[in-house]
Amino acid sequence: MVASYIGISSLNSSCFPPRPCFAKRKPFAVSAAMSDDPISDWILSEGNATQITRTSPIGGGCINNARRYDTDAGSFFVKTNRGIGPSMFEGEALGLGAMYETRTIRVPRPFKVGPLPTGGSYIIMEFIEFGASRGNQSVLGRQLAEMHKAGKSEKGFGFDVDNTIGSTPQINTWTSDWIEFYGKHRLGYQLKLALDQYGDSTIYQKGKRLVENMAPLFQNIVIEPCLLHGDLWSGNISSDKNGEPVILDPACYYGHNEAEFGMSWCAGFGGSFYNAYFEVMPKQPGFEKRREIYLLYHYLNHYNLFGSSYRSSAMSIIDDYLLMLGV
Repeated sequence: MVASYIGISSLNSSCFPPRPCFAKRKPFAVSAAMSDDPISDWILSEGNATQITRTSPIGGGCINNARRYDTDAGSFFVKTNRGIGPSMFEGEALGLGAMYETRTIRVPRPFKVGPLPTGGSYIIMEFIEFGASRGNQSVLGRQLAEMHKAGKSEKGFGFDVDNTIGSTPQINTWTSDWIEFYGKHRLGYQLKLALDQYGDSTIYQKGKRLVENMAPLFQNIVIEPCLLHGDLWSGNISSDKNGEPVILDPACYYGHNEAEFGMSWCAGFGGSFYNAYFEVMPKQPGFEKRREIYLLYHYLNHYNLFGSSYRSSAMSIIDDYLLMLGV
């Protein structure tokens, strides 16, 4: 939901540079043994540093604390959360790793996830020095489409672990049918949360009616499980010092590529973004009619996280679809 950091040291001019001191590192691992300072221990062993020269706080997040660790082997970005175990960061690391492996768009590479000795958890990842802008919109659109095209799953729709959208649990149980997955694990989950949290039976009942009748919106199209960032808004989009797009703080899963635009109401995507995107991933029939069904998930999540100011937007989308579908 909210970007948790501002920067990672750009490694060189290429988008996915091999960093010599990281060359023999394994993909991110979860810490098994506990120490008094597991973050420094990892940096000074598997991180190939011999000295930590400085640590400094980085602002920008509302869920986690963030710090930059400067060392003689380069800089690292570390997020900690004193109240949540490693599962949240494991989900983030798996998502970052999956996006990184597509070699399509730059993301911070995850290195280590583990528990803190006093409770909570941490994640260590690559530190990217951000540029002055969010990058070229057309390059972002093309690279995002290339990620969707490259990142496929034979397991169906979902992800290997549940993760979070903001601080809300996001259920990623593998499902063969997209309409079932989106109706149950995205819209249905948020509607039930609104009922349990606010006693909002109106939005729950109307929303369930929409879920049960939304299949016509998906007729005559091909839906493949594409790797999605899952929470792509302006705060999670930046660029490195070379102007190449960087996306971060994901809520990854494999889903319909159009679902990636669910946060477009606060992502700032323009015409050049969509034109470039659809050159790689052609627009399918009925795209305009489906756009708001994907906005609805995020409006419902904002309602559940931040309160009633987002209810009217969610309710308006539901009512419009019920009218359109004649149900």
